[in-house]
Amino acid sequence: MSEPKHPSYPPAPDLWGAQPAPPSPPAPASSPAAHAPGWEREVLEKLVLGTLAEQRAARRWRTLTRLGWLAFVAFLFWMMMSQDMAASSQKSKPHTAVVSIKGEIAAGADASAENIMAAMRTALEDRGSKALVLLINSPGGSPVQAGIINDEIVRLKAKHRKPIYAVVEETCASAAYYIAAAADVIYVDKASIVGSIGVLMDGFGFTGTMDKLGVERRLLTAGENKGFLDPFSPQSEQQRAYAQTMLDHIHQQFIAVVQAGRGDRLKPTEQMFSGLFWTGPQAIEMGLADHLGSVDFVAREVIKAEELIDYTRHENVAERLAKRFGVAVGQGMARALQTQAAVPQLR
Repeated sequence: MSEPKHPSYPPAPDLWGAQPAPPSPPAPASSPAAHAPGWEREVLEKLVLGTLAEQRAARRWRTLTRLGWLAFVAFLFWMMMSQDMAASSQKSKPHTAVVSIKGEIAAGADASAENIMAAMRTALEDRGSKALVLLINSPGGSPVQAGIINDEIVRLKAKHRKPIYAVVEETCASAAYYIAAAADVIYVDKASIVGSIGVLMDGFGFTGTMDKLGVERRLLTAGENKGFLDPFSPQSEQQRAYAQTMLDHIHQQFIAVVQAGRGDRLKPTEQMFSGLFWTGPQAIEMGLADHLGSVDFVAREVIKAEELIDYTRHENVAERLAKRFGVAVGQGMARALQTQAAVPQLR
């Protein structure tokens, strides 16, 4: 059996009736009494040394970052200079200069007027180049960009007195043929697609679909015709006629350029300027092209300078890195500007 528990009582008073004093608690370890004399100074020294160490680390990091950016810029500069020096060292002896026009002809694209004209000038200014070959494989693009290049070809032919040939690979259509028409001679392959002398403006209209879905288009404009190309708004006959007049005007410019470039070699037909396209042999029969031949054939048999040197402006590693860096900075700025309120714009 367990022993009975007895209630605990306070200690009995002494003879004089006073309670015994409770024991004093021990001093905490963090109290000044637990430290040797001068502990405040030791703590301050540790704080100051820690702060100085952090500042030194921050300075080292800033220095390393700046040195890294400096090395990056130096690397970009070295890459561009080394490629320019390598290219210039090749352009000493007689050769055939080549400038490629591939893909869409548009501002900002590889086949932009800026890139093509700069490459043509460099090629014709080199003393070793005997002639320039425009190697074309493009379905077309901007009539503005093509017109700028066409005018520059005419100017460069008169300035440098060097022949300029167009050699077509798979396709030379629309704006690409706009450019080729300025060349002295056009060479094509048996299966090349040539022509498409026309202008288009395409888009979609969703007004009926929006009515069925019960969606309301809210477009605010200043000017009754400001939004006539909006795909969600109806188009009036007056607006359609205006757009057609504009297209017809550009088409006549295209036709005039082809007639000026090809001259008496053209054998006009009803369909020549209708937007249709033809194979290489058909284009030769119509006067849209001159002969069958490749770029190697032209360099070897026509220009008599078999070595080919490509002057096309290609985006090198340094330019790609610089562009990516610029895009990253631009995206950061765009995100910062997204917090601003929307304002009307003139576009």
